Amino acid sequence: MAEVMEADGIERRAELYAPMPDMRHIITEDDEPVDNVFSAKQQRLLVEPLYTAWQKERVFLADANVGVFRSPYLPPLVPDMFLSLDVRVGDEDWWLKENRSYFIWMHGKPPDVVVEVVSNEKGGELDRKMRGYAGMGIPYYVVYDPQPTSIQSKPLIVYQLVAGEYLPRPDFQLARLQLSACLWDGEFENGRAVWLRWADAEGNLFPTGAERAEQAEERSARLAARLRELGIDPASI
Repeated sequence: MAEVMEADGIERRAELYAPMPDMRHIITEDDEPVDNVFSAKQQRLLVEPLYTAWQKERVFLADANVGVFRSPYLPPLVPDMFLSLDVRVGDEDWWLKENRSYFIWMHGKPPDVVVEVVSNEKGGELDRKMRGYAGMGIPYYVVYDPQPTSIQSKPLIVYQLVAGEYLPRPDFQLARLQLSACLWDGEFENGRAVWLRWADAEGNLFPTGAERAEQAEERSARLAARLRELGIDPASI
């Protein structure tokens, strides 16, 4: 056992001090746009509320339509959205090659969750991409199919990685992340649809910046009305 532990320690030290692989050949942008307006809006709705209303004290990186690279020698997978805890790009130059995409060997870990929004039956969400994300070791994989004809048994399924294979969860909980996924019928960016959104474990939605502003205005209006009931002019305060 001691010999095994010593060997593991040597391997970890070798990885720690191994030279960074040459990344000059890696293409981080292929100039292909997102496939439709709904997907673009959905991506923003999944990313912005995390920065607006989620764990302010915790470091994380969330983004949309950005390549996730497992190896310098393999093509990336590009999820509609990903979230990685305890990772940040920092204040470095955003245009440096190493800051343009999510390189697992640079951050030392894969993302904690990836999300795919199905737009047709050719995206490979339940075969090629599912195998790829499992191979990367990503703990959670969320697939949302907003179309009437679904490629899966339900419009929304949260898959969890178990022994290298994604298994559908019986609920929408991502317990390790203190998150849950949910479907919300409402208006976002002047468009009404059934949207995929993040919530806490109890199902409380994380509001967008616009929703937070609207909630603040409503609170101010209620407070002003209460002051007037008490005979106090809100403008005098």
